[in-house]
Amino acid sequence: MITQELTPPREETAVLRMSYEEFLAWAGEDTHAEWVEGEVIEFMPAKKSHQEVMGFLLELLGFFVRLFDSGIILSPPFAMKLSKSSREPDLLFVAKKHVTRLTDNYLDGPADLVIEIVSDDSVHRDRRQKFNEYRAEGVPEYWIIDPRPGKLRADFYHLDEKGHYDLFATEDDERVASQVLEGFWLRPSWLWQAGELDPFLTFCEIRGLSPEKAQEIQQLLRSGG
Repeated sequence: MITQELTPPREETAVLRMSYEEFLAWAGEDTHAEWVEGEVIEFMPAKKSHQEVMGFLLELLGFFVRLFDSGIILSPPFAMKLSKSSREPDLLFVAKKHVTRLTDNYLDGPADLVIEIVSDDSVHRDRRQKFNEYRAEGVPEYWIIDPRPGKLRADFYHLDEKGHYDLFATEDDERVASQVLEGFWLRPSWLWQAGELDPFLTFCEIRGLSPEKAQEIQQLLRSGG
């Protein structure tokens, strides 16, 4: 399947007001902004730790989704259009059964998995505003990852039968299995080493390959053998 090219998310700098139709006409392909009940919020480039976690997960999830033809992984500036907003999650996964929700311009409805990576200005937005919004709109799984120095927090939520988010894992768990992406799991400790880990070797660990076998495969791929 196709993955979206990684482009930097942004931190909030300015607020404009316009209709959603005006927003679509105003926003270019490289515009990083969200539309929320008539307000447009533009963002500045995120910090290095944010980008490292985002890039690591994009590659890791991308390997998994392509191998099993599970759906599509997308990153900003691709938007998720909900009933009262248009959000640009740091990462979103759309399961194969829901790819009909995708248009050329946005995902029309909730993704199956949304990942937000916390920055200094996004704590309230990610943990309150988006938490409540994604829950109400029916996003089945929501990860909030905070890689900032002194924080290193990860909260993994799943929508229960009553429409509430259940916290099913945190950074304290040794291993966290996604409840919507069957067979995918990660160690939260990987998130804090994202700039140092090789996503391919990490993917091989998920698939149960020994480090030696994983490195052998990697060498074959690099040599074109």
